[in-house]
Amino acid sequence: MKKKAVILDEKAVQRAVTRITYEILEQNKGADSLCIVGILSRGAFLAKRIAQKISEIEGTEVECGILDITPYRDDKRKISGSDRTKIDFDINNKVVILVDDVIYTGRSARAAIDAVIKRGRPQRIQLAVLIDRGHREIPIRPDFVGKNLPTSHEETVRVQVTEADCCDSVIIFEPDEKI
Repeated sequence: MKKKAVILDEKAVQRAVTRITYEILEQNKGADSLCIVGILSRGAFLAKRIAQKISEIEGTEVECGILDITPYRDDKRKISGSDRTKIDFDINNKVVILVDDVIYTGRSARAAIDAVIKRGRPQRIQLAVLIDRGHREIPIRPDFVGKNLPTSHEETVRVQVTEADCCDSVIIFEPDEKI
């Protein structure tokens, strides 16, 4: 794979997270009954940032958890006993904001919804993503999007976050040419 372009740099990622946070607060008329759940792995880091931003803006703590969707995937082999989910709060009657780095086919989002519903009955589930690259296989649409990024199926989008990768960026890669 070779780098095609840097789509978002550190400042652009920060702006996108801030914009998503304000949109969440606006659409839900504040932070009452909100909880944030990040999909492992980079979605979890973005979820913590959104929860922190809500705390700064609203002056109130929002519960934040981590969701491992591996046991709920229909396109990956299941590994028994490997659920790394950490949701230490009740999601019943709450507005659950699922956070992921990239939405592509919609399969991860579907698995996340299944995983959340298995843990309780939220009032509503909303989806926030940093990048929407299109190409859905399942009719799922995010409620909050940092950037729409039309791509080909052959391209790869890599989200980097400081917590895991030592920098914040979104990079698009194209496959190496075949000889």
